Amino acid sequence: MASERFIIADDHPLFRDALKQILARDMPDVELAEAGTLDEVVAAVEEKDTDLILLDLKMPGVQGFSGLIYLRAQFPDIPVVVVSASEETTIIRRAISFGASGFIPKSASAEQMQAALRAVLAGEVAVPEDVSLEEDEETGDMARRLSTLTPQQMRVLMMLREGLLNKQIAYELGVSEATIKAHVSAILQKLGVESRTQAVIAASRVDGELIAPDRL
Repeated sequence: MASERFIIADDHPLFRDALKQILARDMPDVELAEAGTLDEVVAAVEEKDTDLILLDLKMPGVQGFSGLIYLRAQFPDIPVVVVSASEETTIIRRAISFGASGFIPKSASAEQMQAALRAVLAGEVAVPEDVSLEEDEETGDMARRLSTLTPQQMRVLMMLREGLLNKQIAYELGVSEATIKAHVSAILQKLGVESRTQAVIAASRVDGELIAPDRL
């Protein structure tokens, strides 16, 4: 029987090492791969069958929940557990609403992290004990709209948030500029907005405190 394989996605090598040690003590048979950017996560998943992704919400190629949304759309059968320094209830609720199977604060003890991962592997949703998962109505509608984007549309939106032009996005993704224009039109329609700027602002609002104002 093949062993399980987890990907630890975080841009801080020291934290990846610490998490690997915690997991190795509790799950010695699990193969642990590492990734420091969203592209590295995708490459690692495509390289070999993966059973779980441990994802930080702040890393290169990821802006707020965009990375989570992309991974859930691109690899719907792979559970994603968010491991984040953010501990606000709103952030935790939104992560779960976007399809995360669990949320582990980086401040959690080794025992709490191990227990949360065991719960997720058993098919449960793991969040800190004091967190209620009542839906956040303020941004619930936009969250649902964002969840309707295809993986490619999510990548385009992520690049729009970085300030890239259609021509630049087309070059990065290896497609025509006309294809990017079509994606942008579909994104605006799905999000119910009229401009690229409004789409970026709407997506950023859902991220709450995860994205600083100078990143909008």
